[in-house]
Amino acid sequence: MVARRLLLVGEGNFSFAAALSENQGPGTSLIATCPQELTDLAGDSVFQENLQRLRDRGAEVRFGVDCTQLAEAFAEDGWKFDRIYFNFPHCGRKAGVAKNRELLARFFQSCADVLAERGEVHVALCRGQGGTPADYPRREWHNSWQVVAMAARGGLILSNVHPFTSGTVPGYKCTGYRSQNKSFHVEGALNHVFTRSLPFEESQPMICRVRLDDHWLSFTVPEALVGKINRGFLETNSNHPVRTINEKLIAGLSKTFLLWRLKCPTPLLPEKGCDNPIAWSFDSPSAPFWIIPQEEKIPHSELLADETIYDMKDFLVSFSRLHLQGEQETQKKIQSPTKFHLRSSLLVYAQDIIQRPSFLPGSLHILSGPVFRKCFISPFMLPAFHETLFIHGFNKEMSDSCLHLFLEHLKCTLHGLLTQKLPDGPELSSSLIFKPQENKKDYVICVKPHNFGPDEIVDLVIGSIITSATSQLYQDLDFVFASVNLDLLVMLVWGISDWRILWTFDERFLDHFVPGKIEPFKIFSLYPPSYVHDISFWLDEERGFDEVEFHTVARAVSQEMITSIQLLNHFQHPQTGRVSLCYRLTYQTYDRALSHQQATVIQNRFRNEIQRCLHVTLR
Repeated sequence: MVARRLLLVGEGNFSFAAALSENQGPGTSLIATCPQELTDLAGDSVFQENLQRLRDRGAEVRFGVDCTQLAEAFAEDGWKFDRIYFNFPHCGRKAGVAKNRELLARFFQSCADVLAERGEVHVALCRGQGGTPADYPRREWHNSWQVVAMAARGGLILSNVHPFTSGTVPGYKCTGYRSQNKSFHVEGALNHVFTRSLPFEESQPMICRVRLDDHWLSFTVPEALVGKINRGFLETNSNHPVRTINEKLIAGLSKTFLLWRLKCPTPLLPEKGCDNPIAWSFDSPSAPFWIIPQEEKIPHSELLADETIYDMKDFLVSFSRLHLQGEQETQKKIQSPTKFHLRSSLLVYAQDIIQRPSFLPGSLHILSGPVFRKCFISPFMLPAFHETLFIHGFNKEMSDSCLHLFLEHLKCTLHGLLTQKLPDGPELSSSLIFKPQENKKDYVICVKPHNFGPDEIVDLVIGSIITSATSQLYQDLDFVFASVNLDLLVMLVWGISDWRILWTFDERFLDHFVPGKIEPFKIFSLYPPSYVHDISFWLDEERGFDEVEFHTVARAVSQEMITSIQLLNHFQHPQTGRVSLCYRLTYQTYDRALSHQQATVIQNRFRNEIQRCLHVTLR
């Protein structure tokens, strides 16, 4: 049995500690503390009885312990606790919500010093005090203790909340502040369970290296994409849901078609010679991430120590757009580094795959990999996601029947993934349609989510289908290209409402997924607080304003902690003609404890960055 250490702070008559000690198995050590000294409680018979119960169970009792100075109280022991309990904290008498919030904040900050890495902090609050949607009735935010926001100041997130039922703790009797006879009203009380979040750290430069012929090029990863390059979600040893859904999608089509899986090349494309009119159909503007690699003139080991270095697993050969496994590329020497961009869709490779000598008409050729693009900040606009491309060539004489067969099997496979049977509940299915485009030949794959995301979502585009493509190499063949956004598909299948959680480094995310099973995802950060900041500025008349770049700078500076950007006002000065814009930014994150102070720091950094990058003048 794993040994556990429990710490109880702010105990009154120690009845909770005594009851808890009698329900613990062997290997558990319990320390109960209170702010009073032993002499202050000497005349309390209930306390004396509970003190004896604790000592009989081998528990330790400490007096005069300040719950906001736990590191000081346990500095000599160097202990880390698996659970810390604080039931019904209160500053006493008629202390207002502001003082009680500060007590919570200082307590949570103190817990961070003595909490085990996977430890929990349990805080019981009276009905309505917490200020979360779990409270009923729910108080207005400004009138609550804002427990989640206070915990963020200690680097903690709310991972669970459930009713506090004193009846489940035999012998427990709630007492008031400093063991006063007047007890708290525990009816409707909630127990809030907090855990550590990922640390709040500054973004560090990330360098990638690519081999080109017989030498290496290195490039700095765009700040907005740090943490989204070389993650290996689709690798064989990955248990990420993106790989799971991709394998299920491919397996569904393998029942009908002979598959030919291709290895995805490095995501860099040269500036010239790679334009392709076939691309995703987006409702919002987007732009590529441009890269200017530098030829390495110093040994790899001498690169800056504070930069993270990653070698791209697939080499870029002679500026070729496509380097697929098993293909022999013509070696061409280069004169100097050139300008590249990160691919925004795998569809740019479609014609290259058709022209490969090993292309097999009638087979389904499959390419999977990550893609990147600058785009607006929105719940379903992803700057980085994983895409799977299906390419099918068939005889023109059987075009209608072959195309119909492929489309039907693709639709059935996707529908099967989107249909879920809840435990002891009804079957839930999201409606799936292939919506024709203006040319009547191409489609976008649309889903109407069931009980998912904002109500205003009518059609969520998760892919595209191109049937209008031709090839000069195969005059007797017709083709269909189908591209699927795996990340959006994962969100729909598992009920994950925020795409950013797919890219988290928090190990609890992957711990949720069991190989071979698809169950509704349970988020490990409940009711994260959000903070709103406005920003207004004058535009540079000569340079203009790139709104996509504005959103991209926001992504980079905030490390994806800005969830929405809304244009509030567009003003043109009647005398000077200068244009001013005012935007509202909302900050919120699920895997890090974001406090109001941290959001303010990010906002100030963003103000400075847009002046530097976009040449605007703050108002």
